[in-house]
Amino acid sequence: MTGTSRTSGTWRNWAGNVTARPVREVTPASVEELAAAVKKAAEDGLKVKAVGTGHSFTATAATDGVLIRPELLTGIRLIDRAAGTVTVESGTPLKRLNLALAREGLSLTNMGDIMDQTVAGATSTGTHGTGRESASISAQIRAVELVTADGTVLTCSETENPDVFAAARVGLGALGVITAITFAVEPGFLLAAREEPMPFDRVTGEFDQLVTENEHFEFYWFPHTGNCNTKRNNRSAGPAAPPGRLSGWVEDELLSNGVFQVACSLGRAVPAAIPSIARVSSRALSARTYTDIPYKVFTSPRRVRFVEMEYALPREAAMGALREVKAMVDRSPLRVSFPVEVRTAPADDIALSTASGRESAYIAVHLYRGTPHQAYFTAVERIMTAHGGRPHWGKVHTRDAAYLAGVYPRFGEFTAVRDRLDPDRLFTNGYLRRVLGD
Repeated sequence: MTGTSRTSGTWRNWAGNVTARPVREVTPASVEELAAAVKKAAEDGLKVKAVGTGHSFTATAATDGVLIRPELLTGIRLIDRAAGTVTVESGTPLKRLNLALAREGLSLTNMGDIMDQTVAGATSTGTHGTGRESASISAQIRAVELVTADGTVLTCSETENPDVFAAARVGLGALGVITAITFAVEPGFLLAAREEPMPFDRVTGEFDQLVTENEHFEFYWFPHTGNCNTKRNNRSAGPAAPPGRLSGWVEDELLSNGVFQVACSLGRAVPAAIPSIARVSSRALSARTYTDIPYKVFTSPRRVRFVEMEYALPREAAMGALREVKAMVDRSPLRVSFPVEVRTAPADDIALSTASGRESAYIAVHLYRGTPHQAYFTAVERIMTAHGGRPHWGKVHTRDAAYLAGVYPRFGEFTAVRDRLDPDRLFTNGYLRRVLGD
């Protein structure tokens, strides 16, 4: 199969808040074609960025140069059962990977709550779920293959180019174009999920206990209310007991997407109605339990489009910060239609992971697409940064390299690898200049 190169139109991300007009788009069908495209761009004096499905809310993948599309770089290269790994092409959507692994009786240990992203896009921006011991998708990487600025195909792991490996697992597209990733996998297992409403004061007061007692704990707080919805996922011996077809459709499609879409549209049109809508919405989802294979428990459909900001805090600071967010919303004229999501992660050893070197809790705020978000996000960001927060690389924030160098002890380690692999900044753009410096 041969890839394509064509003059580009306007590229937009999933949320529609980022656009770009590349000079050309290239869809390589092999690593060799991708390497040739990178070298040709350098010869033409054009910057290079690879794009996945556009689920980042920042301009991580935006370029006015050459946009690499990975649609033809998909599929599993190798399953090594003895090593407990799978090597997958960079453009493979997480959904396709999860389905393929399930057919083989295998699974990732943990994952985020959606699976539309490509494996390269998800890991490059630090996509994570929630877990007491199991960390982000990037922390499950065992090797990375990427094309560097001079067209070299470089493989890195704990034993091969380990300094690059420490950086490239959350690489922001700044070190090269990823062509393949090797993940750790394990034999398939079942997760028992328990979803349960809980008052804000109780869940924040018992947060440490809930995290300690459950392998995966998360909750959503509904602004303008004292109501939360909690979710606990723990391994189960079975048997599988997935949601019924009708009840699952009611919860995951009708309420979480269809009715919620209508509620968000009404709230955008009539902001004064949002607190009343929030009170109704926070009571609409009832308690339920079910048991299924991991990706069906970890992930759920997200069809209502939004913009999002998320910060990782030291876990011990998270509930205090969340209470500050609630107090700020309660005393302000803001009208917030989307729940606030809280998750956790153990410390990891990746240079620019949001959980690098510290146990973390994540606070994510959202607003319906098309709703002015600056006042809300600015107020939340002020609280997060006061607690040493690290912004999610793929979500809206205003931090720059000077701030980020202060909250990432290994920031200089990452930029040193970047200086060596891409001294002429072939892979840069405006976003990377802001967050990494020149």
